[in-house]
Amino acid sequence: MIHISIVIILSYLIGSIMPSIILTKKIKGYDVREKGSKNAGTTNVFRNAGILLGILTFIGDALKGVISVGIAFIVAYFTKVNVGELAQYALIFAVLGHTFPIFFGFKGGKGVATALGGMLVIHPILTAILIVYAIVQLILTKMMSVASLSSAILLPVLMVFMSQNVVKTFEASFISYLVFSIILSTIIVVNHRSNIKRLRNGDEMGITVKENQKVDNVNDNKEEENK
Repeated sequence: MIHISIVIILSYLIGSIMPSIILTKKIKGYDVREKGSKNAGTTNVFRNAGILLGILTFIGDALKGVISVGIAFIVAYFTKVNVGELAQYALIFAVLGHTFPIFFGFKGGKGVATALGGMLVIHPILTAILIVYAIVQLILTKMMSVASLSSAILLPVLMVFMSQNVVKTFEASFISYLVFSIILSTIIVVNHRSNIKRLRNGDEMGITVKENQKVDNVNDNKEEENK
């Protein structure tokens, strides 16, 4: 059990490192959680800090998933435990660390990029299908939240219906993979509850950077006037 605890703790701590907050504070002089949707994720950085920082944030967040799964692989190699199940623990806790970062007051992001990075290692073919699906949804709806939510919901569905020879990158039982996909999907959907509310109200924000920056600037100016 100690090897599982080590992987869980390290993955959570890695997930708690927030490129979005670090980059915006160092380069822009503000915490991205003070802007736009108040979320420490890639989309909010794109909207408020620009394309370059958005790309860097996405890469950093995705690497957290990759590194966490990589640590699980190394630990499994030396302890001879089931690498598939250990990798699942690693990614779930990396996403939880991203959502509730211990280094930043437990207020983080929604975990999509981190989950994507880890899933590319664990299930590259399945993840490639999800990426294509998300891109199609993004083109059709112009909303990252819709693309993320629908892809998260599709994950366990694909896990059930795809050939298990495709799904099992690392050896583990079908049940463990299915439970893992349901847990990961649930975390991401729950993290998007504010987006779901805005979608219901018809006021969810799109992905256009310039337009949303103008809206945020207007809101910031109004806040300054009210102080």
